[in-house]
Amino acid sequence: MDIDISEVARRAGVAASTLRYYEKMGLIASLGPQGARRRFAPAVLNQLALIALGQAAGLSLDEIKAMLSPHGGPKIDRPLLAAKADEIDTTIRHLRAVSRGLRHAAACPARSHAECPTSQRLLKAAASGALDRRRRDRERGVRHTRSRAHVRP
Repeated sequence: MDIDISEVARRAGVAASTLRYYEKMGLIASLGPQGARRRFAPAVLNQLALIALGQAAGLSLDEIKAMLSPHGGPKIDRPLLAAKADEIDTTIRHLRAVSRGLRHAAACPARSHAECPTSQRLLKAAASGALDRRRRDRERGVRHTRSRAHVRP
């Protein structure tokens, strides 16, 4: 039984315009025009779940498209997924270090963080990581402003 575009949008939690965009990109396929509304096979919900999972992992729609055919199952790019997992693991390690630093700063008994060897070590590590991240971002074409990073066209 096919599903109307509005029902797919409701079940998947995305706008109908997003579904039309995904269809235009070749990520999903409708069953063809039946009247004025698009209709989809129930399997589209699984495809949309895979798209959402890929986006949550930081994959671009083009990367997802390369692994997902509109009418078939996934074509997994295992090296790409392993690389994304490595990036996520690195981010997690970084965020854990930031969390430890914040917790230490909140509980540090020293009168000044300048007097605390642990605080000084954490600051040096944070500065080193920030400088490394900015260098990697420059290599990828990302420039930083005071409020956020921008990808250069």
